Amino acid sequence: MKKKTILKCISLGICIFFTSQTFSQKDSLNISEEEKAYFNLEDEDPVEISDEETEYDIIILEPGFNAWLKGIARPEGFYSQQFLENRNNILVIQWNIRVQQPFNFDPQLYQFQIDYSPSIDYGYEVNYKLYNFFIYFQRKYNQRLGPFFPRI
Repeated sequence: MKKKTILKCISLGICIFFTSQTFSQKDSLNISEEEKAYFNLEDEDPVEISDEETEYDIIILEPGFNAWLKGIARPEGFYSQQFLENRNNILVIQWNIRVQQPFNFDPQLYQFQIDYSPSIDYGYEVNYKLYNFFIYFQRKYNQRLGPFFPRI
């Protein structure tokens, strides 16, 4: 794992040190050959998530995600809804920042903003599948959207 230290001087000699880590998908995330096979799937139906009570829908068009969700991800009920909501809020904010900065982040990866409000109860299924999409995305494309590793 490589570490980069960035020095940012504000003014009057006040400096802040930021340490960021870049990681190798192979070494740090322990991605198995089985999981890599899901990443290489090309054709798959989109995942449609909806909650009739709240009338919110998510459509995920990422090849391999549906199979990965069924075969690799933690089962529904493993995480609490509160946990999922907290993580999704952090991950959506970072995702949307990257969508707005196409010169700093790959616009082929970050194409559309996600409209997610922490004040709305989207229900368990929406939060569960959105969170797992973020885990899948980070592991497949070697990205890090939050302050924590995308572990399963």
